[in-house]
Amino acid sequence: MRSVIVACNTISDELNMAIRETGCTYPVLWIESGLHTYTNLLRKRLKKELEQISNVDQILLAFGFCGNALLGLSSSATIIFPKVEDCITLLLGSPEKRRKLSEEMGTYFLTKGWLDFEQNIWVEYQKSLNRLGREKTERIYQMLLSHYKRLGVVETGAYDLDEFCRRSREIANSLNLKHHVIPGTLRYLKKLLTGPWDEEFVTVNPGEHITLEHIYGKAV
Repeated sequence: MRSVIVACNTISDELNMAIRETGCTYPVLWIESGLHTYTNLLRKRLKKELEQISNVDQILLAFGFCGNALLGLSSSATIIFPKVEDCITLLLGSPEKRRKLSEEMGTYFLTKGWLDFEQNIWVEYQKSLNRLGREKTERIYQMLLSHYKRLGVVETGAYDLDEFCRRSREIANSLNLKHHVIPGTLRYLKKLLTGPWDEEFVTVNPGEHITLEHIYGKAV
């Protein structure tokens, strides 16, 4: 069966590692990072990529729902993607684990890819420092982060953790958050590459458009 992977560059370290460890030989079409904040732009970019794909039987979409950015997408091939809200849940291993961690303590999750490529809280904090100064910035971020107690670094094994933690500890200290390393996993990504595509995945038939029912199931 002819397959192609369409993936977000934000998880490139993790996906490349999963590809190596599973021996997957499917080609990868990378979608540039930085679009998650803009749902419509991400949807348009994905739509354009899918429309250009031909002569394949299935498209393995290495994305989460990403703020419903997948809604309305379709292809002449079968589309398969993990049933997760975003790449953080994808790398934590399950929605249940994310909920449990968030219930334990208000957590701002961070990965190396998210810090390197996406519009994130640290980028915005630095902009605010330059524009408003430290005192006003710290006052603003104390309010913005009032529900957060820790910075949760998701350890996926795909990058040098010690080097990354030198950066993330600086961020945690600046934002007055506890610094925690949280075990992650490549399980979802490996399963996307090899199957089985069971209830943890969404399968969209050729010609079908992705709907809310595909993502969230039928309303009760």
